[in-house]
Amino acid sequence: MIYHLLVPFAAQLTVLNVFRYITFRSIYAFTTALVIAIVFGPKVIAWLTRLKCGQTIHEDVKAHQCKAGTPTMGGLLMMLSIVVSVLLWADLTNEYVWMTLLVFVGFGSIGFWDDYLKVVRKHNKGLSARAKMAGQVAIAAVAVGILMLDPDFSTRLAVPFFKNFQPDLGILYLPFALLVIVGASNGVNLTDGLDGLAIGPTVVAAGMFALFVYVAGHAQMARYLQVMPVSGVGEVTVFCAALVGAGLGFLWFNAYPAQVFMGDVGSLSLGGALGFVAVACKQELILLIVGGVFVLETLSVILQVSYFKFSGGKRIFKMAPLHHHFELKGIPESKIIIRFWILSILLAFVALSTLKLR
Repeated sequence: MIYHLLVPFAAQLTVLNVFRYITFRSIYAFTTALVIAIVFGPKVIAWLTRLKCGQTIHEDVKAHQCKAGTPTMGGLLMMLSIVVSVLLWADLTNEYVWMTLLVFVGFGSIGFWDDYLKVVRKHNKGLSARAKMAGQVAIAAVAVGILMLDPDFSTRLAVPFFKNFQPDLGILYLPFALLVIVGASNGVNLTDGLDGLAIGPTVVAAGMFALFVYVAGHAQMARYLQVMPVSGVGEVTVFCAALVGAGLGFLWFNAYPAQVFMGDVGSLSLGGALGFVAVACKQELILLIVGGVFVLETLSVILQVSYFKFSGGKRIFKMAPLHHHFELKGIPESKIIIRFWILSILLAFVALSTLKLR
């Protein structure tokens, strides 16, 4: 909105030309989202408390019973911060911005309905797993379908560290992209089990993808770094910056000991948005690296469930997802969180190195 209000007058007042730059608007999108989250955080937490949106703690996680009743659905705070910030600072004629918001708000709506049923309506199971998955796939399919309708959008797959190996998936790109988006969404959801555990790696991943998106949308940089160019996708940098700001603002209240949890409304929306951004900028496999914490958490659940079924009740981990395994081994919660953050930062630098190691 600010972009559309001020840029038309840049010819008369040259100082307004600064609003044409994605980097400048991304900085202020970050700042706006951060300020909104911190300023409105106490109000949102108080509102959730009045609605009695208290988190229910699984009986097997005895160390977390003291957290029962802590307000959840705090992801609404991040959704508010990000959407307002993007609408203020992004070029709203850019289709990539709207598709990213579609996935972000769409997945958030599914998470909100699931949270609402569980914590407000006291429906213990919330949405069924089948209904949640169907909704995620449907929204992701619409977004990816729009991408693939663009004749300039490539269905080739960029493979990290191999500049000359870019297999064309053709029509198979659709199910692959759906797997990336839905997988990322549920990966963040599974990681959201300790105070600040999920939002830390999410902020790191969003910051890294802000760089990848900007490079992919900048023809000269993409050519120099041998990154697959995607015309127009650079504007999504504003969204990524807003996500980083909102995430840090949420962490202000979600850090141990948490005053609020993000709930599915937060985890599904953030993960889905990261997955779509990776697809839009043609860095789908980079998400496996920069989001390695989410991958490990997801794999721990898959391995635990599979081994339990095939071994007749035996377990690989003391409990899944992986962070609960470390908890049951006696490692303090705060130490697990910080170590996972450090791992996510390390993986982000590995992902960054792929820009040159080709």
